[in-house]
Amino acid sequence: MNGNDMSAKNLHVQPIDASSARAFVRRWHYSGRVDTRSALHLGVFWNGRLEGAMQFGASIDKSKAIRLVRDTHWNGFFELHRMAFSDRLPRNSESRALSVAFRLIRKHAPHIGWLLSYADGTQCGDGTIYRAAGFKLIGIKKNTSMWLMPDGQVCAKIVFEPGFSPNAGENSIKARYGKTGSETSAAFLKRIGAQPLDGFQIRYFYPLHSDALDRLTVPVLPFSMIREAGAAMYRGKRAVEA
Repeated sequence: MNGNDMSAKNLHVQPIDASSARAFVRRWHYSGRVDTRSALHLGVFWNGRLEGAMQFGASIDKSKAIRLVRDTHWNGFFELHRMAFSDRLPRNSESRALSVAFRLIRKHAPHIGWLLSYADGTQCGDGTIYRAAGFKLIGIKKNTSMWLMPDGQVCAKIVFEPGFSPNAGENSIKARYGKTGSETSAAFLKRIGAQPLDGFQIRYFYPLHSDALDRLTVPVLPFSMIREAGAAMYRGKRAVEA
């Protein structure tokens, strides 16, 4: 392999089918899970092989997320649901792939004005990749959404809410854990012995349209606040203060 082959500049990003993206995410994403709401699937190819996948779609709680930017149409933003890369890719591949994804979305989906993503500071990291790619930090909060189930699985609390329609049916997570009726998710999770993970959820924002930043309804935070809040994490390891 020559030197040029090792450069992240040689990455190629293009749409792929949902089944290919999901298979890749299940193999390489730390959670091993996909988000079935994803509507846009982008593959990252290097030396002709699929070595990465990015999945975009509606936010899990869209009615709240849309308020982050004034005058956003219902279909005017995406959440980055999953981003998974193989360990064969060269350095800086993630930020390079994201920059290409931004250009593709601007060109082919110009109605998408901004992107939202969350760094899982309970299991994975505090969002180093997002910061390198130009995302803005807009939120740091103690985790209340990700819970450790009695069988060792990790689930989002919202999927157990009675009115959460994306999670229904005999093959749903609700059905797997026997959740029925109008009991709130918090009450149900506590009753079955689930525990909230210790950590943080860190929220990032990327303006695809320049005016989206002007319409942001929450402040942009300095990255230094991550460490100040005790939320610094890299590859699943909590940062230890010197």
